Amino acid sequence: MSLLQELETRADKMCELCNAKDHLGIYEVPPASNAQLYNSVLVCKTCQDQIEKTEQLDANHWKVLTDTMWSAHAPVQVVAWRMLSRLRNEGWAADSLDILYLDDETLEWAKKTGDHEQDGTVEFHQESNGARLYEGDTVVLIKTLDVKGSTLNAKLGTVVKNIRLVHNNTEQIEGKVEGQTIVILTKYLRKG
Repeated sequence: MSLLQELETRADKMCELCNAKDHLGIYEVPPASNAQLYNSVLVCKTCQDQIEKTEQLDANHWKVLTDTMWSAHAPVQVVAWRMLSRLRNEGWAADSLDILYLDDETLEWAKKTGDHEQDGTVEFHQESNGARLYEGDTVVLIKTLDVKGSTLNAKLGTVVKNIRLVHNNTEQIEGKVEGQTIVILTKYLRKG
């Protein structure tokens, strides 16, 4: 039996966090390095995107944790604790966190990523009008820019195709202008 089948059997073919029945997949609970039944959770795409911070946290989606946090399975407990910690500014989440008991080993696992120390907000790369930017997008410069360390002058209206996001700075992207890769501040861009 495959891991997915084992998880589906354990979870009755529902997301172990929100009980959704569609778009289910395996989520390996960090810092695990090899997906096994004891370190994985069956989750829907919505939960996975929010857990992995590729989408903004939607507090209403997670209210069902008040029920699912009582799972007998440690990986579900760990993810529930981490998500409740990220949502701790919500009264219901703080209350749930107060009553959720994890044994010492499970609590240590839950704290290993440090995710519980962050709040629920996720910052994304956004252009000047607030639209979210993605890898590979095409953008247009809304200001003429002098490129430091170069004689290149990126003109207003220049189209920059196939951008790359600077992963440690949401205010910067990389793109090619006149064949040269440059770093551009997102506040000087709009989607093309």
